[in-house]
Amino acid sequence: MLALKRHKEILVRFQSLLALLLMVVIFSVCAEGFFTKDNFWLVLRQVSVNTCLSVGMTLVILTGGIDLSVGSILALSGAIMAGLFKNGLDLPIFSLFIGFSLFGAVLAGLMTGSFLGFFNGVMITRFKIPPFVATLAMLTIARGLTELWTGGAAITGLGKTFGTLGTGWFLGIPVQVWTCAAIVVIAVILLKKTRFGRYVYAVGGNERAATLSGLNVKRIKLLVYTLAGTLSAVGGLIVTSKLNSATPTAGDGYELDSIAAVVIGGTSLSGGKGSVLGTILGALIIGVLNSGLIILRVPPFWQKVIKGFVILLAVTIDKLNSKEQ
Repeated sequence: MLALKRHKEILVRFQSLLALLLMVVIFSVCAEGFFTKDNFWLVLRQVSVNTCLSVGMTLVILTGGIDLSVGSILALSGAIMAGLFKNGLDLPIFSLFIGFSLFGAVLAGLMTGSFLGFFNGVMITRFKIPPFVATLAMLTIARGLTELWTGGAAITGLGKTFGTLGTGWFLGIPVQVWTCAAIVVIAVILLKKTRFGRYVYAVGGNERAATLSGLNVKRIKLLVYTLAGTLSAVGGLIVTSKLNSATPTAGDGYELDSIAAVVIGGTSLSGGKGSVLGTILGALIIGVLNSGLIILRVPPFWQKVIKGFVILLAVTIDKLNSKEQ
């Protein structure tokens, strides 16, 4: 009986990894061309954007919150980078024109994402607006601002230098994969080796107890949402540089994939339980699923149905595991 319980605990702990390996085996057998080097790099490059968003989403969900605005923040941040880099900033009222280098444009985009994330945090912590409502509002606001900034048209012709950030290779590995790897390492260290990480888990585990123990819960949440916004902007940089253009519809629906990656990776929607590495496995599962279904030529509408059932299954398993503990 004890051995059976131990095996069950191991199965629950490594369920995401086992699911990923099972999917790889199935698609390798059923989908010709899936188990190749080219497709391996393609999956990693496709997963890189979702990884950036999902790491930020993990931090948010660990505190018991949610962020529906990550896709729209990605779009606006990317558009800001592209617009400033190509056209600069014209201020006719002051008879002033400001040109931007690549570094300056990227920095402005990252600051935009950070500010929008910070704004989400302020609405949630200072004005007591539920995270679902606050970030849903930001989803609409940021998408509208993107359309205003771009005039409803794509900003194109950004040049090879900008495109290298999303399409270049370094030491035989895509630059965007290096970027995501760095983000993952920093996030793992932040959550596992720092006081801030312990506070994040404490807030998500029992917010009232965390408050009574003297933790500044508002400040922790504010920082978490700001980091989520910043990582969304990094995702915007990758998307914009990969396409060498910024479009008003960029990142549309990305928030769903990021939430799915977090949930499939084992992070509890009620907060306080989960890990970044689990989220990475969740993002890989979604990436492998997308790649396999495309190679098998499954119609796009059916792909959405299948992904929806996978997410539903992951949430169901999480709830069942929670009841047993």
